[in-house]
Formats: sequence, C-alpha cells, structure tokens
Amino acid sequence: MKTTPITANAHQLTRFGLINCYLVRETDGFTLIDANLANSADDILAAAKALGAPIRRILITHAHVDHVGSVDALLAKLGATQIEFTSNARSLPLLQKPPNKSPQPGEPNEEIRGGLPGIDARPTRLVTEGELYGSLLAIETPGHIPGHLAFLDQRDGTLYAGDALIAMGHLTVSGFAPWYFPLPNLATWDKSIALASANKLLTYPIERFACGHGSVRPGGIPTLRKAIASTAKS
Repeated sequence: MKTTPITANAHQLTRFGLINCYLVRETDGFTLIDANLANSADDILAAAKALGAPIRRILITHAHVDHVGSVDALLAKLGATQIEFTSNARSLPLLQKPPNKSPQPGEPNEEIRGGLPGIDARPTRLVTEGELYGSLLAIETPGHIPGHLAFLDQRDGTLYAGDALIAMGHLTVSGFAPWYFPLPNLATWDKSIALASANKLLTYPIERFACGHGSVRPGGIPTLRKAIASTAKS
C-alpha cells in the first residue's frame, strides 16, 4: 500500500494503484476515512504507525466494498470499544448483512448498484449534514449511492469526496467517469442526483479533491466547474 502525503494534515493510502483511503491527523491521532478493500487492515495500521500516531476513528463515505472492506478487521485489531466508528443513518441498512436496498421515502426507485458486502460492526456514531466531526465538515452527497457523505477539512480546504467525484486521469462526477475507468459508472445509483451533489459542492471553499480513486487533484472550484461542465458531453 503506497503512502502519499497530501497536506500537512493528511496522507493518502493507495492499494493496487487505484483504491484510496485517507489518514487525517487530529490532535489525538488519526481519523481514517474509508477502509479500502478486505485484507488492507495490516497495511493501514502499518502506515499509521510509521506516521507516528494511532487511529482513533474510522469514518466511512459509503457502504461499497472498496470503502468498508477492512472495517471489521481494523476494529478487531484496534479494539472495537476503543475506536469510534462513524457513518450516517441512511447508510445503516446498506451496511447490514445482507444489505437492505429498499428505497426510502422520496428516493427514486432505481437499483442500488455496486458491491455491498455488509459488515458485522455497527456504527457507534452517526453524523448528519453540516456536522463538524473533528476538523471535518460532513456534507451529504448522494447519487453514487444513497447515504453517500463527503468531508471537507476546515483547516486546508481538502474535500474527501469518496466516490461522489472520481479523479482517475482528471476530476469527473460519479456516473460520468472516463471510458478507461468505467467501474464507478457501473456502480452509480442515480446520475442526476450525483450531478446535483456535485453542483452543491460548488458552494464550499474547496482547495483540492481527495477521492476514492485517483490522485489528489488541485484547483478548487474551477476544477469542479470543469468536471460538471464535462457531464454535458457524456
């Protein structure tokens, strides 16, 4: 697993060259954003140890397999009672084994796609829109999947976008990823909602984009506007 510093506050951890999770430093240790694929726990723990701080919290953007794959293993190794595991209310049924994919009131009756393995652990904390979680502002960004969250670091303007945005080659909106990386498109629930979430992000003071796939992209709001404009050509 490759470790790449992205700001003074955070490091990107990348497996197989294309699946990312993030260690974000707080005063008491790290918040891990997403947990990558299964069998990533030892590499994630080794990265945190090398960076000199413990993991105190696990925070997930959404319930797909490449974001929750090592949650249970990490909690087992770290001690489930010692670690805060955080999601949101809409993701709870999708984290069950088996997942409950039924639409909730007001949601379109579209198929929820992508690998949803479920996990054994239950979140110990639920965040809501606009809540500050340490240095991270929670932003509801559904579309790729119901319940998707992004997190904006208030200190440096880094948006931890999960799969609301894709950064393979260049920044794109989920559902509109480039032809050479089709997986996020195949796993996206509702492209119109994903696009609405991207437009919503234009109102935030974003400096860079740390996505679930691809390198961290600079450029802030102009880069996001370009990504949104490109959806008209898709």
